[in-house]
Amino acid sequence: MAALSVALFFLGVFFYSVYRTVWYGIGEWGLNKTVDWAWDITNFVWWVGIGHAGTLISAVLLLFRQKWRSSINRAAEAMTIFAVICAAMFPVLHMGRPWLAYWVFPFQNTFGSLWVNFNSPLLWDVFAISTYFTVSLVFWYIGLIPDFASIRDRAKGTIAKFSYSMLSFGWKGSAKAWSRYETVSLILAGVSTPLVLSVHTIVSMDFATSVVPGWHTTIFPPYFVAGAIFSGFAMVLTLMLITRVVFRLEDYITLEHIALMNKIMMVTGSIVGVAYITEFFIAWYSQVEFEQYAFINRATGPYWWAYASMMTCNVISPQLVWLRRVRYSIPLTFVLSIIVNIGMWFERFVIIVTSLHRDYLPSSWAMFSPTIIDIGLYLGTLGLFFTLFLLFAKFFPVINMAEVKTILKYTVDNGPTYNPQKAAHAAHTHQPAVGAPASAPINYTKHD
Repeated sequence: MAALSVALFFLGVFFYSVYRTVWYGIGEWGLNKTVDWAWDITNFVWWVGIGHAGTLISAVLLLFRQKWRSSINRAAEAMTIFAVICAAMFPVLHMGRPWLAYWVFPFQNTFGSLWVNFNSPLLWDVFAISTYFTVSLVFWYIGLIPDFASIRDRAKGTIAKFSYSMLSFGWKGSAKAWSRYETVSLILAGVSTPLVLSVHTIVSMDFATSVVPGWHTTIFPPYFVAGAIFSGFAMVLTLMLITRVVFRLEDYITLEHIALMNKIMMVTGSIVGVAYITEFFIAWYSQVEFEQYAFINRATGPYWWAYASMMTCNVISPQLVWLRRVRYSIPLTFVLSIIVNIGMWFERFVIIVTSLHRDYLPSSWAMFSPTIIDIGLYLGTLGLFFTLFLLFAKFFPVINMAEVKTILKYTVDNGPTYNPQKAAHAAHTHQPAVGAPASAPINYTKHD
């Protein structure tokens, strides 16, 4: 309730900031003639990136038969949906007249020769994000149906029983239903896997297809995808470490899961670090003075502190994960996950603002300073995100019960355990079996 109170306070800040933006116009933000994209697009790209881990965990790890994903995929998929909702707020608000947002879709109209520009990456964004949201929502909901049926069968109140009956679509758990469930999961995983690459590739093309020095570069698509998975896993860790303690899920989200997610974060962080160095090398190798200046200005210009924060948080801090003690430490992992997402926000800010604030004409050089409404919108979307996530955790099963059940080991004495040998020994000696500690490595290959 305390967490929800804080989230609702920031949600209120969000609604107030939206009211000011819509009523008084974009002049409420800190934009100027030179820096005409700033916190809005920074926050948009940041939120889309955070949503990426959900698709990766649900789709790619399912296709690779990584069964450790079962404990974390539900929360990660929910996080994807809520993050995309937060991301979509920024382009709609930046239109100035959000009630005309439907004009971005190519529909038959009666307004004369009004038609969308299919050559614009901003339109590609519309299709990428809407497809991404739809597929993620279907994937998430289909995974929830067996769990809703379990809750329906145990629900006591009339309203709860009716609600979960409606949500579970009459699921009976028959062999045919399970067979179709598995088939649909695989089909959706196959559809979602290209989305892991395509969505952030198209977001990166908002910049890469322009001719602005610092943006006009072919490394952006893979670099943005790696950065998205990096920030997404960081947010999954932030949320799951709290959820693990609050709901006492230590037996389901083990230290092994945390270590595996840390490893993915370290690999993607290293890829992002290589991309930063490559950008500098290509700027030098191109021998284009404008490109070279854009990168020197990033590192040594008036926004050097943002660049330094980005390099420290995204390149240096993930390297601590090489140490086993860090990898398996819950407090250190939690701090690291927050540091990474701060760094990824600074990365988007550096790419966008430092490339714009000093252009070809020195007389038009300008600095960007956020207004209270800019800050309110950003903090407000965090409030929206956490309000949605906390409500999800309250009313929906936060772990995929049906899938986790298939990989748990059962003994007669004490139910689920990750250590069949210990249980067998306990059975022979007529002692109560002792469950393995939360840090025990999980053997997923054998079933009792």
